[in-house]
Formats: sequence, C-alpha cells, structure tokens
Amino acid sequence: MTGQGGVIDAHHHLWDPAQRPQPWLWEAGMAALHRPFGTGDLEAATADAGVVGTVLVQVLPELAETVDFLAVAARTPLVAGVVGWVDLTRGADAVAEDLARLRSAPGGEYLVGVRHLVQGEEDPRWLCRPEVRDGLTAVEEAGLVYDLLVLPHQLPAAVETVRALPGLRFVLDHLAKPPIADGTREPWAALLRQLAAEPGVSCKLSGMVTEAEWSGWTVEALRPYAEVALAAFGPDRVLFGSDWPVCLAAASYTDVLGAARELTAALTAAERAAVFGGNARRVYGLKG
Repeated sequence: MTGQGGVIDAHHHLWDPAQRPQPWLWEAGMAALHRPFGTGDLEAATADAGVVGTVLVQVLPELAETVDFLAVAARTPLVAGVVGWVDLTRGADAVAEDLARLRSAPGGEYLVGVRHLVQGEEDPRWLCRPEVRDGLTAVEEAGLVYDLLVLPHQLPAAVETVRALPGLRFVLDHLAKPPIADGTREPWAALLRQLAAEPGVSCKLSGMVTEAEWSGWTVEALRPYAEVALAAFGPDRVLFGSDWPVCLAAASYTDVLGAARELTAALTAAERAAVFGGNARRVYGLKG
C-alpha cells in the first residue's frame, strides 16, 4: 500500500471455484461470477479508481482459504489487510492457537480481523452462544477486529454481543443488509441505531447495490439507507467497501464507488477522506 492519500477499499473478495468450490455462486443470478477472480482482476478493476489499498475478506469458512489470502497479501502491494476465518465455536484456547498459526504463516502480519458467515446461521442468537462468545474473547486478546456479517433479524444478538465484549472492535458489514429492494426501513433502522450507540462498532458503506433491485437500482434508492447509517455511526465510524466482485451482479466497481461518493457528497472534505480511507486505516490498523 503506497501513500496516505487515495481510497482504501475496506471490503472485497477473491476466489477460484476450480481451486475451492463456491456453492453460493450457483444461486440465481450469480452465473456470471462463477469464474476465478484474482489479484489481476482486482488491479484492473481499481486501476482508475484511485484505490491505494484494500482489505481482502474471507468467503469460505476454511482456515486454508485464510492462509492463502495472507500469502496473497504478502505478494500483492494493493492488499493491505486480510479479514480471515477461524472456528469460533472451538473455544478461546483453540481460537487463540488458530490465530497464532495464521500469524506465523507467510503474510501473517496482514491478518487484521476475523469474520464468520453469521447470516447463514439458522439460530438468530448464534452470536450469543457461550462457546462463540468464548471464541470472540480470543479475537479480542489477539488485538484483531471482528466483522459482523448479519441480517436485520440478527441485529439484537449483535447488540448483546457488542455490549458483552466492550473491549473488542467490531465492524458491521453491508449495513446488516437492509431490505432496499422492498423500500422498507423498519425495524432495520431502529436496530441499526441501537448497534451504532455502542462506541466500539464501525460500519461499512458496502453491499447496498446487491440488496437493491439488481437491474434497476439508483443512488436515490440507496440514499435513505446510507443516510440512516451515516447519521447513526457518524462519518468517523463509516468505511467504504466495494464488495467486489459480488457487486458485479448489479454494478461495476466504478458505479459502486461513484454511488458511494454521491451518497457522501454532503460531508466535509475531511469526513469524506475518513470514510474513503482514514477510518479503515485506523480501525484495522493498516500499515503504510
């Protein structure tokens, strides 16, 4: 990562279905994404966007994927950090061992956070399970961030978990996936405000285009949701993320970045600089 100016994309993915099957890519409308997306594709997508660093986020619940992503970060100047995966249900000691193993792998110094696909868990209170909370204490003790990937109905459990672990830094992915396509805001907005009331939580301005109508989304359709998040968290706790290449189901990288810029146009120059770079550097402790 070069320089302190420019955009930090705090949320993107890479994958190769031939190397690691991605069952979710067989879902409706995802056929065009069922191909490899590597660092060359990332560099091409961001080349004209002023992006100087990115955070590569786990896709699969596999330690081996995280090991690979750390190696990618070690050899790719554009990737400034990795949010990986560990099995939080194994308890604090086991999670601590897994994190230590990841940090000792090539590129281990790029591990900045951990995420689990909570959105896919049937139990809406999965985050409140004692073994999960125990695992999260190990994430906190390791000085890492925990990315919250939840749906609106899982936000109450997220609020409880954040309150139970005040020393752990949390980042909410994709605004908790509000029902943008339906045009409804409650109870999502009220729950988001509850989460934002906890000072240890930040929020990614990401993933909105794929929660809207894929073929007919507009910036104005996204605006009410972005405004709720910006008002609740404030510009000092909001991070831009592209969610590339998932976003390609609905929009190009350029379109996603352009929409985010329109949605934050009312902010001051300093606030925009924080949303598009400074906050990600601070929250994730990115180097460079």
